[in-house]
Amino acid sequence: MVKFNAKVLKFEKKGEKSGWTYIEIPATQANKLKPGTKVSFRVKGALDSFAFEKLALLPMGEGSFILPLNATLRKGTGKKMGDTIKVVMEPDDRALQLSADLLKCLKDDPEAMKYFKSLAPSHQAYFSKWIESAKTNATKTKRIVLTMTACAKKQSYSEMIRSSREFER
Repeated sequence: MVKFNAKVLKFEKKGEKSGWTYIEIPATQANKLKPGTKVSFRVKGALDSFAFEKLALLPMGEGSFILPLNATLRKGTGKKMGDTIKVVMEPDDRALQLSADLLKCLKDDPEAMKYFKSLAPSHQAYFSKWIESAKTNATKTKRIVLTMTACAKKQSYSEMIRSSREFER
């Protein structure tokens, strides 16, 4: 477990990370969490007193990582760019639970299932978390259909999101 203070930062222009709010996990702290790790891994803990789990730290080179602060984390902590936040975290090695509804649908399409299973577990989780975060059954159904179509087309999560936004225009 590591404990430290971090400044809330925001990428102005950084490819697909443009506009992201995040905190930096220095190499010294990351090395205490997962010695020698240079790839993304999941953590759990608290930002100030706001608890979180199953969040991915993203590598930024030289051994440092970032933790993106999504709207839920920003709202839960009440923090914005420039604020200091108390960080307490440890590795979260629990297996991610995939959407049972998605897995049921994938069973009916072996090619889509094959593609989905070829994805890294963290990428499978992007689809699953997006589906399970739906607030209504209609939205969940729509997201499953989009995911099934994306798997049939061998699209990544980000490719699927981009193509669905282009379709809506």
